Amino acid sequence: MFGCCVAGRLPQTNLNQIDETHVTFSIPNAETVGHVVVFLLGTVPFPPGYGATVHFEWPGRGFQLLGMLSNDKPSAIFRLRNNNAPQSSAMASQQTTNVTATVGISIERIDAVLAQTASLPAPGASTTGAPAGSQTIGGLSRPISSDPTLLAERIVLHLWNHLSSFGESLGPQTMVPLGVIQKWYENFLHKIKAGGISFLERKD
Repeated sequence: MFGCCVAGRLPQTNLNQIDETHVTFSIPNAETVGHVVVFLLGTVPFPPGYGATVHFEWPGRGFQLLGMLSNDKPSAIFRLRNNNAPQSSAMASQQTTNVTATVGISIERIDAVLAQTASLPAPGASTTGAPAGSQTIGGLSRPISSDPTLLAERIVLHLWNHLSSFGESLGPQTMVPLGVIQKWYENFLHKIKAGGISFLERKD
C-alpha cells in the first residue's frame, strides 16, 4: 500500500507491518539522508474517512510527526535535516555513522490526522518568516529555488506522480515506455516556460 524513497536510492516497498494500522520503513545510513518521499502505491486506497500520519524516528529521540497522507494527498516529501541532529554534546560525541532510522506510518480517521497535523507549518506558508514556497521540517526553512537537492526531489516526485497516474504499481523492475517519459518532459517544460517552478512547490 505504501512506498518510501530517499534521494539517490531505489524506492522501498519492503515495509514492516506492525499491526493492521501501523507500518514502518527502515532507513539505513540515515545520517546521509536529507529528504524522504512517502507515497501510496496506488494499488490500495485508504478506506473512506481515513488517512495516515507520517513520522520519523532517529534512534534515541522517539518519533517526530512529519505530516500526512490521504487519498487526496497520496504523496509527500519531507525535509529531515535537523531532525537527526544530536540533542546534546554527549550525544554528539557518539559515533553517528551507519545509523538506521525509521519512517512510521499510522492509519487513522482523517479528522484525527488533520487535528494532529494542524500545528505543522503549511507548505508555502510565510507566517513564521519563511518565504513562500519553502519547506520547514525540524526548524530549517529554505526556498525550493535555492536548494538544488530539494528541487531535484520535487522534479522526480512530479515524474513519479505522472507515472503513477496510469494506475499501475511501480517498482524497480517496472518497464516504462520512452514515449511516456518524453510526453512528461514536454509537458514539464511547457509548465516551466509558462509559469516557472511554482507548480513544484505545491507537492500535489
